[in-house]
Amino acid sequence: MGIADDAVEIRARGWRTLAALHTLIEAELERALAASVQLSVVEYTVLDALSRQDGWHMRMQQLARATALSPSATTRLVTRLEDRGLLTRVLCADDRRGIYTELTAAGRELYERAHPLHDETLERALAGAAEQPELAPVVHALQSQGALSPGGV
Repeated sequence: MGIADDAVEIRARGWRTLAALHTLIEAELERALAASVQLSVVEYTVLDALSRQDGWHMRMQQLARATALSPSATTRLVTRLEDRGLLTRVLCADDRRGIYTELTAAGRELYERAHPLHDETLERALAGAAEQPELAPVVHALQSQGALSPGGV
């Protein structure tokens, strides 16, 4: 194996470790949110993204970026949440072609219940991951950069 091959293997190993950490965290969040507030992680991500905006709304394109979903997947997700009464869509006053997705009162209330659960579960998952020798260096590196603060994942 040459030097370039070693570098590729090191990067690949790092990526696999990061992916393992992500999978562990996402599985813990998925279980906790589904059991307690009947939300998936991506549904929580939508509510969280909207809760951080003035007026609790975003354009659909911005929401797609915030959730890392395609526009069509975002539309389907918003429709599901809209059917549950958690979101509504409104036309943009400045640009009639633009559509905003906005949290409803029920969406805000559900987010307020889900947010502490999300943060507690994230902290527990990170603490558990930090105890696993193969994941600990990644957890510590991300924490030292502030990338894994509550609400940041």
